[in-house]
Amino acid sequence: QVQLVESGGGLVQAGGSLRLSCAASGSILSIPTMGWYRRAPGKQRELVASITSGGRTNYADSVKGRFTISRDNAKNTVTLQMNSLKSEDTAVYYCNADVRTFSSLTLKDYWGQGTQVTVSS
Repeated sequence: QVQLVESGGGLVQAGGSLRLSCAASGSILSIPTMGWYRRAPGKQRELVASITSGGRTNYADSVKGRFTISRDNAKNTVTLQMNSLKSEDTAVYYCNADVRTFSSLTLKDYWGQGTQVTVSS
């Protein structure tokens, strides 16, 4: 089995910064893509940012220039640095990873438990 454990999040004033981290553990062979999604109250879950094992990144237009995603392939971790936070960034943030395990070569989607980010204006 694979587990994703998130840390970070919390309450911050508008214009401030937060850092989210996620660590994947288990019988992991490879993780081609890791990313962060968020779900704001009354809205659908949306992709915030993703990063491949080769370092290619993808960002939602709403966070470009403010958020930075990075990963450590050796440690199976992904980090989201969030700067210049806005009230509209308030949401539950979820870590996501497409994982190939030693027991199965098929990619499976895994999710963290979610961490709350609240930006006060």
